[in-house]
Amino acid sequence: MAQWGAIFSIIAALGGAALLASVHKIDEGHTGVYYRGGALLTTTSGPGFHLMLPFITTYKSVQTTLQTDEVKNVPCGTSGGVMIYFDRIEVVNYLIPSAVYDIVRNFTADYDKALIFNKVHHELNQFCSVHSLQEVYIGLFDQIDENLKLTLQEDLTSMAPGLIIQAVRVTKPNIPESIRRNYELMESEKTKLLISQQTQKVVEKEAETERIKAVIEAEKVAQVAEIKFGQKVMEKETEKKISEIEDGAFLARQKAKADAEFYTAQRAAEANKLKLTPEYLQLMKYKAIAANSKIYFGNDIPQMFVDSGSADSSIKASVYVESSKAKCSKHKQQMIFGFVI
Repeated sequence: MAQWGAIFSIIAALGGAALLASVHKIDEGHTGVYYRGGALLTTTSGPGFHLMLPFITTYKSVQTTLQTDEVKNVPCGTSGGVMIYFDRIEVVNYLIPSAVYDIVRNFTADYDKALIFNKVHHELNQFCSVHSLQEVYIGLFDQIDENLKLTLQEDLTSMAPGLIIQAVRVTKPNIPESIRRNYELMESEKTKLLISQQTQKVVEKEAETERIKAVIEAEKVAQVAEIKFGQKVMEKETEKKISEIEDGAFLARQKAKADAEFYTAQRAAEANKLKLTPEYLQLMKYKAIAANSKIYFGNDIPQMFVDSGSADSSIKASVYVESSKAKCSKHKQQMIFGFVI
């Protein structure tokens, strides 16, 4: 019985060990790949607990979320023969889950060593070999990360579809100390130049601002003068219109007055034409003669002959009046009144 108990215990222990060996867990963001006898199985598994044949089948968990691979201390020789070193190059990438099996089969589960680390060394040296130290360190440094990303992605698209390069970050390379000091001195001088250029721009900007202010002020004065000139022109035009209206009114009044006088004279002439008959003219002539009186002083009395209008008749009348004044002792004066009727 003791032997059977021992055998049962051994079997139970082996069964428990086999069960523990067969149960495994795949974390979220990972895909499990399986090997049996060193051969890669086509079966893959997602996150969670899974079973496999114990002691025969093994598995590896492959990350399919974003991960950052750091490539450190990358040597690079420029076209001028200067050796520089990049301390760290970071490659952010992720693997599509559906492409895990093909990439692991072709490049093993440590695919990033062949596809990223080695490719970064290669492509970076290719870039440095065709550019000078000035271009790598300063001139084209801002383009290295983008060029490296595009080059890596182009190769991976053909070699390992499903591996995506998200971003590449490149640190400033280490260069020989003597060259670095020269660059620092050059940057210092460049900074001074930039400061002087900025100062010049500020002065130019201030001068431009003053010029613009002067132009605006001159335009304002010109506009004000133009407005005032327009006001004066309008005032003169208004005065001219008022004068024209007044002249028109005066002309109309004078014309009306002249027309009235003309009408009055015309009507008077018409009335006189009707009134001046021969009998009336004869009467008026007699009245005029009767109203006419003259006084003559002297020794001789003139005579007046008046034509009565008929060739055969005339009237001659004279009246003599003589008077003397008693108080005048030396002179004698004659006063004669003559009436002709």
